[in-house]
Amino acid sequence: MRHLFTLDDLTSAEIERIFAITQDLKAKFGAGIRESLLPGRVMALLFEKPSLRTRVSFEAGMTQLGGGSLFLGEDVGWGSRESIGDFGRVLSEFVDVIVVRAKAHQKVLDLAEHSSCPVINGLTDFSHPCQALADLYTVLERFGTLRGLKIAYVGDANNVARSLAEACGKLGVTFACAAPKGYQFTDSDVARLKKETPKIDLQLTEDPKAAVRGAHAVYTDVWTSMGQEAEREERRKAFAGYQVNAALMKHAPKEAIFMHCLPANRGEEVTDDVIDSPASVVVQQAGNRMHAQKGVLVWLLAAQA
Repeated sequence: MRHLFTLDDLTSAEIERIFAITQDLKAKFGAGIRESLLPGRVMALLFEKPSLRTRVSFEAGMTQLGGGSLFLGEDVGWGSRESIGDFGRVLSEFVDVIVVRAKAHQKVLDLAEHSSCPVINGLTDFSHPCQALADLYTVLERFGTLRGLKIAYVGDANNVARSLAEACGKLGVTFACAAPKGYQFTDSDVARLKKETPKIDLQLTEDPKAAVRGAHAVYTDVWTSMGQEAEREERRKAFAGYQVNAALMKHAPKEAIFMHCLPANRGEEVTDDVIDSPASVVVQQAGNRMHAQKGVLVWLLAAQA
């Protein structure tokens, strides 16, 4: 049984295969073709957190592939009204794949342990693999290749940053992360990344200007993620010098693109003149969530056949 918890669950070749499927399906989508590759398949969306992009992209993608989806909120009693074991065993009797957006990463792992169908991590506090796949696919579309490129991430080394670093390590992309002390990757994060991808080119710095030099993509995320609201003022002070603005973008090459996983706090981690500039690919990036996830669904469900 294959699951997708983090990008450590995929080999470089498997990511490239998913991208090939993504490219084919996106081209057909652009031509008005909705290829029914998963007729009759049912996807459960089990969400503990609010969502726009993850929910809609998965639902729309599965519909285009000929299948159906069910949205399940906290009212279904996951881990409260009944045990995770009972819940997982029963839910997987009804559906072909479960996408989970959870507060705690361990909860996804526990559910999968009792599931008879594949489980996909739609976001946890630790990892956001579907976001990173869409991000790297967006970079591939823009530059025609990935190997030898550099992505600079400016901000909190959070779940998105971890998944981006994993993806970059597997696909030959340099990953630079600029964050203040206390918000960088932990020693265990670095050790895990180097163990998973021994050839990873990981550059850690407290200097945003150093990170973006030579970068083909400059990426940022909110300084305060869901569940960290009590830390908002402390984080705003810590990240005050890490805003992606026109002055910072001048230190990157002219061809550099700007990326953000959205939603954005405009005027905080990024200024309007950057996120709305011709260099910004945030809308294309968001749109590719659907296409990349269609690639994941087709690849993952075909692997179970």
